[in-house]
Amino acid sequence: MSELSFPHRRFNPLSGEWVLVSPHRTQRPWQGQTEAIPSANRPPHDPSCYLCPGTTRSGGQQNPAYTGTYVFDNDFAALLPDPLPEIPSAHELLQSEPVRGVCRVVCFSPRHDLTLSQMSVSEITGVVRTWKEQYVELSSLDFVRYVQIFENRGEMMGCSNPHPHGQIWSLSVIPNEIQKEQDSQQKYWKSHGKTLLSDYLEQELRLQQRIVTENDHFVALVPYWAIWPFETMILSKRNVASIDHFSSEEELGFADILKTLTAGYDRLFQVSFPYSMGLHQKPSDGEAHPEWHFHTHFHPPLLRSATVRKFMVGFELLAMPQRDITPESAAARLRETLKA
Repeated sequence: MSELSFPHRRFNPLSGEWVLVSPHRTQRPWQGQTEAIPSANRPPHDPSCYLCPGTTRSGGQQNPAYTGTYVFDNDFAALLPDPLPEIPSAHELLQSEPVRGVCRVVCFSPRHDLTLSQMSVSEITGVVRTWKEQYVELSSLDFVRYVQIFENRGEMMGCSNPHPHGQIWSLSVIPNEIQKEQDSQQKYWKSHGKTLLSDYLEQELRLQQRIVTENDHFVALVPYWAIWPFETMILSKRNVASIDHFSSEEELGFADILKTLTAGYDRLFQVSFPYSMGLHQKPSDGEAHPEWHFHTHFHPPLLRSATVRKFMVGFELLAMPQRDITPESAAARLRETLKA
């Protein structure tokens, strides 16, 4: 029997964890209605929006009349940059430690009515260059060990403002998911002398089963070990460890594939597609990290329509992740949207 038709589990070499795949549970992944939620007609500028140019944010600060990207320190930051006192440990099972950081908001565009998928490649290139500049600046802070660039799109993902924006959190520690990837990639590098993701990408390009789209510099694919129904990953074709090593051509190529992929997502269920997206790159600890290979994760929750989503509950919450739609069928569906 093919692994595509019976229950099996797949290993994620980046996290060292497994995902259960149960394709027999659904003969047609696209069963059920695929009704779309009509997008609200938003104005290009909303005077009540605290991210629009010239408006006053909830903390009292006024935004400038910006015309491109705009970055500011989060008015309600989850982390603080000032040195913090040590926390005494009452027991080895009750450990705590202070975490410093800088949290910033990146407005992608002055236009209130756009999403990343609706912006031009040129405009998205401006976002990529802003991410690059912020990564360099925040990495230079002596207490920062990791810079996480991410976007939550849509109310379903907890986004409280529809204005196109993302966030950057820099931390004095390496976050859990990054540490898992760090350990796995370092182990693979020591054993093979190549990055884990360069070898993985070579296999995906050879098989052509899970590729969604590609250009001269990047590949978007559904990972073999994907958990979310239409999860994707963007990998650089050149082995670069972080965004600050992008050439000008790669900046443009990254913007182009972001545009293509997010626009394809929107066409899948004819809705502004919700997701959490994040750039994964080497830690900001002053080391070269030759084992790191730049990549971007997209974790969208929608399953069968604009209103049917996947939840991590029950077995998945208590035991291990599980999916019905195979990564191969998800990739095929996404490829079809790009032809529309």
